[in-house]
Order: sequence, then structure tokens, then C-alpha cells
Amino acid sequence: MNDDDDAEGPNNGNARGGIQALDAALVVLRALSDFDGPVALIDLARAVSMPSSKVHRYLASFIHAGLVKQATKSGRYELGPSAATLGLAALARNDVVSLAADELPELAEQTGMTVLLSVWGNNGATVIRWCRAPSPMVTSFGLGSTLPLLTSASGRTLLAFLPRQVTAARLRLEVERALESGLSWPDLDLSAGSIERVIETVKRDGFATIDGRFVPGLRAVAAPITNWQGEAEAAVTVISTSDRVLSAQDPAVQSLLAFVGKLSSEKRWNKPPSS
Repeated sequence: MNDDDDAEGPNNGNARGGIQALDAALVVLRALSDFDGPVALIDLARAVSMPSSKVHRYLASFIHAGLVKQATKSGRYELGPSAATLGLAALARNDVVSLAADELPELAEQTGMTVLLSVWGNNGATVIRWCRAPSPMVTSFGLGSTLPLLTSASGRTLLAFLPRQVTAARLRLEVERALESGLSWPDLDLSAGSIERVIETVKRDGFATIDGRFVPGLRAVAAPITNWQGEAEAAVTVISTSDRVLSAQDPAVQSLLAFVGKLSSEKRWNKPPSS
């Protein structure tokens, strides 16, 4: 019997103990999900303090199940399509999120716009529902996409309405990458004060907007579905090609705020939005 086996017997068959080999394999899978992108076998093995040969066997099984995939050229590993399916299904089990997803087509019909629902996942704001407008627009993201905190309406909404400790690591990573690349944006210079002003603006208005300077041709407005503590359970976003949607008085924004207000436990949305 090798170190991956787990003998069944009176000392190993209790429910509390579980299956040792499976426990070890899941440690590998969880560690893989912690990496922000594809990872080399040696780095993954180091992260879980296991021999590379053992980690490789676990990965082979996960690949067969579709939970992991391996890049042909680089040989690096990352989560596969089955892992994404499981993750999205788990995120959607939240009662509020499930209800919002069911009613999303109604919002799309009211506004005539593409509407998406995002929640906070391991890698940030994650799209779990997508309802296209009658005239769909071409975009580079869809179900399972991770949206940036600083340059997407969904991300800014979750950044403003989630506890700082939840978003801190992802925010730090985005800022570091942007600084390394020399990036800056019209309303954001990546300083702590600049980011704080963005957060306070979103909190004050109750929604976040992104204009065509971030993603050419696209405008987006997002608002949070909040719990009793005023924290975001999800972000609902409408996407347009018109600058009109960026106004608080636009009918689409009014419909969006009414939608999240109906589903939020905290009824701060009853007040008129700022102009």
C-alpha cells in the first residue's frame, strides 16, 4: 500500500476521519485555486509541501474529471471547466442570489440592456448570471469571468460594499500590477486617497458607473444587493453603449436601483439617488 492509499477498517472507516488520500488531493485542488493563474507543477508541490510525483498523480485524476486542465505549451496547470461549473453552482445557492438570477430577465426586458449578476469569489467579482439584450453586444467576458475591482462597475460596487478585509488582497494585487505596467485611469491614479474617493462616491450614490474610457464602446452601471449589515451579497450590472445610462436619472438606472432595492434587506435604496 502506498502513501495515497487509505485502508478501510475499524480505525479508518469512521466518518470523522474521512479518506486520507482524498483529503490530500483536495488540499492540492484548493491550493491550485489560490494561485492567480496557471502554475507549474514544482510551484504547486512546494505550496502544499508534497513530492511533485504525488501531486502529479492527483492532478492527472483531476484532469480526467475536468476539474483541472493543463496548458499544452507551458505544461502549467489551472482549474478546469468542471471546477468552474461547481463553483458557479455553489455561489448561486445563496437564496438572494438565486432569486436575483430568476428575476434578471425581467430587468433586461425593462431596460432593453444586457444585464449580469456578479458575486464575490476566490478571485474577486465573478459573473454567475448573464442575460443578453435583444441586440446583444460583443464583449470579451461571460459566465465565470472575473471582473477587475478598479475598472469595472461590478468590481467597484463590491469594493465599496464589502468589508475591507474581504477585498484587500485582491485590491493590493490589482494595484501592484497596474503600477508595474504604468497604468492610470481618468478618475483614478492608484494612490490610497484616489481609491478611497472612488469608494466613497459609490457609497454615496448607491451605484458605480464605468464609461467608454475603460472598455471602448461600453458603459456600465452596477448596484449592490445588500444584507441587513449593508454589505453586498451580489452586484447587478446593466451594460449599454450610450452615455445616457451614466446619469442617475436615466430610466435604466432607476430600474436597476428599484431591482436591487426590492431584493436588499437593508432598505437604504428607498431614498432618491443622487443626481
